Amino acid sequence: MLSHHEQLIEKSKKYLWLPFTQMKDYEKDPLIIESGEGVKLKDTEGKLYYDGFSSVWLNVHGHRKKELDEAIRVQLEKIAHSTLLGMTNVPATELAERLVNLTPPGLDRVFYSDSGATSVEIALKMAFQYWRNIGETKKQKFVTMNNGYHGDTVGAVSVGDIDVFHKVYKPLMFNSYKTPYPYTYRHPSNQAEVCRDECLNELETLLKERHEEIAALIVEPMMQGAGGMIKMPKGFLSGVSKLCKAYDVLLITDEVATGFGRTGELFACNHEGVVPDIMTAGKGLTGGYLPIAITMTSERIYEAFYDDYTKLKAFFHGHSYTGNQLGCAVALANLDLFESEKIVENVQQKSKVIQETLTKFHELNHVGDIRQIGFMTGIELVKNKQTKEPFQWEERMGYQVSLKMRELGMLTRPLGDVIVFMPPLASTTEELQEMMSIMYEAIYTTTERDRS
Repeated sequence: MLSHHEQLIEKSKKYLWLPFTQMKDYEKDPLIIESGEGVKLKDTEGKLYYDGFSSVWLNVHGHRKKELDEAIRVQLEKIAHSTLLGMTNVPATELAERLVNLTPPGLDRVFYSDSGATSVEIALKMAFQYWRNIGETKKQKFVTMNNGYHGDTVGAVSVGDIDVFHKVYKPLMFNSYKTPYPYTYRHPSNQAEVCRDECLNELETLLKERHEEIAALIVEPMMQGAGGMIKMPKGFLSGVSKLCKAYDVLLITDEVATGFGRTGELFACNHEGVVPDIMTAGKGLTGGYLPIAITMTSERIYEAFYDDYTKLKAFFHGHSYTGNQLGCAVALANLDLFESEKIVENVQQKSKVIQETLTKFHELNHVGDIRQIGFMTGIELVKNKQTKEPFQWEERMGYQVSLKMRELGMLTRPLGDVIVFMPPLASTTEELQEMMSIMYEAIYTTTERDRS
């Protein structure tokens, strides 16, 4: 007779279709998580793993955080959900006020959704309709960055630029302008300022020629996520902001991955004092508990939709669970913890520990580049360190390293041959060092010892 664990494995193989997963891989190496506590997860066989990627970049305080658990219990005794269409509720209203006071000044309105992709979809539709509502009907195009990723709905895919994710859907997508993102490690000069200025110059050339038809530019501030953890050179984000203002193009910053302390600032825009016209965020908003996302805008954009119903300027968009009470209640408790436990300040301090510990990774023969800001780290593996020649993609070196990390007691999900390290923000110094020790051993064992 099969054990409960074995029964679950068989059921998962028979009935489930996992996101961003080749199911043939899953069937070879199945894993089912049963529980979690702190920065560790436990599978159905009782094995513990460090949550080295915050359960896909969203966990803040660890699992089973009592204050967050309690916030949900308290809200459950009142109501689990009521619609936000034509009315509001208590936690959604209180959270909106809190967010306006915490985000960059000038972001004055909150529109709720349930995932990062939908928050981006909303931002695109808002930007498009904003110009129509004020009579500028020519502005219909969007600008995005090479290697950008903004989610997997059709609109979000249309402003993405990762072929392996997006190419198959090209017939469904609307066309957007692509402009270079400063990838210093792969730039011929290998110099941040040269790479930055070249990219800004190309962006300005595009805006100068096409600004009359461009509604908005969307960018991941400070660090591209799914594109390979590519860090912006200093001054690039502020340079993009200045160009958007100069050419009357709305700036959308996608803070779904970078927001809520992940980069060492509450929002990545704060690193360069940038205030976008529209900002999207999610993931860490609820501490990693429930699916709530936000699209925030300036009052100027909101006012373009505010009119008599007969003018048909309303924003016709919404989701069944928009502004869900349970999610908003836990988000409020999460923001309380950011203050009481000084999460952002601690990230700033602990990120120095990460930076110092990562220094030794440069000793490894196949570590080409290390890109880090706050608790966001990408380690790019290469076949030849001197020439920067990548491994053949069929070798799946990043995937092989992640399997070795799993064997050693830590979970993460690579981006091609870039190893991702994004632990919960509440991780202690000791936990961070233990996780990085596992990561070091896995990279060495997989790329050097086992290949010699």
